[in-house]
Amino acid sequence: MAAVEIPQDEQAFLEYVQAGGQVETTDWMPDDYRAKLIKFIEMHGNSELMGVLPEREWILRAPTLQRKLALTAKVQDEVGHAQLIYRVVEDLGKPRERCLADLVDGKAKFHNVFHYPTKTWGDVGVIAWLVDAAAIISQKALLKCSYAPYARIMKKICWEESFHILHGRDVILAMVTGTREQFELVQEALDRWWGPLMQFHGNPIPREEDPMFIWRIKSQGNEEARQQFLEGYVPQIRELGLTVPDPNLRRTDEGVWKYTEPDWNELKHVVTGHGPRTEERLAFRRRFLDQERWVRDAVLAA
Repeated sequence: MAAVEIPQDEQAFLEYVQAGGQVETTDWMPDDYRAKLIKFIEMHGNSELMGVLPEREWILRAPTLQRKLALTAKVQDEVGHAQLIYRVVEDLGKPRERCLADLVDGKAKFHNVFHYPTKTWGDVGVIAWLVDAAAIISQKALLKCSYAPYARIMKKICWEESFHILHGRDVILAMVTGTREQFELVQEALDRWWGPLMQFHGNPIPREEDPMFIWRIKSQGNEEARQQFLEGYVPQIRELGLTVPDPNLRRTDEGVWKYTEPDWNELKHVVTGHGPRTEERLAFRRRFLDQERWVRDAVLAA
């Protein structure tokens, strides 16, 4: 089969990807498209790498051996996702070493939810169930990404993330059907995480104004993703007897969820490096990058 000819004109290229066309690493692409790909995919890689830290803190404190093993496996998966994603960025022209340096120096962003503390085992369940649910909604919108290498690795990542959600739901089910104190731990965690969850998919920018949608890097607008999350998980939350901490949350007769407007100023403040655990977690990554430098040097010298 003959290779698809990629238009080498920005407007024609835009029309090509908007019509469903995909691009490989060696194909011509506009500088703006490449730059946006790098920024978007790099943030995804950063989020996978930083996202293990809130849960890593609970591996040794997990209540049973089974829970310790499951959480360890989840953390290993997330680190593996980060490595895959950084390789995609590297093929686009930004080496993994620069990605990691920009991350620990505070020059690159990662998702808002990973700037917050995990205070109880209830947080671990809420993260694995609801935060990962919000994430997989965004990730499934990348399966049709116009950049083919990214779309391909998302198949593996989405498959593994679906198991993480099941792990999280199992943790939550055990707690809400356990003692009153366990149930209250879940409710208290949900109360704290609801704000970051509602901010997770970003400002409600119309998708036709979102550069990532215009270039078909993602196939879904921010508000579409948030609506999908609410439609899928609010009924599940209520089914478990939990209360969504938003008195204004309701579903209209047209099937649209209305909710209290998230604090977008808080979102901007957090993702620009001012979250409750931002510096602590960046310091952790910075320390381990320095400690493990001899290993990388030895491997590269071999």
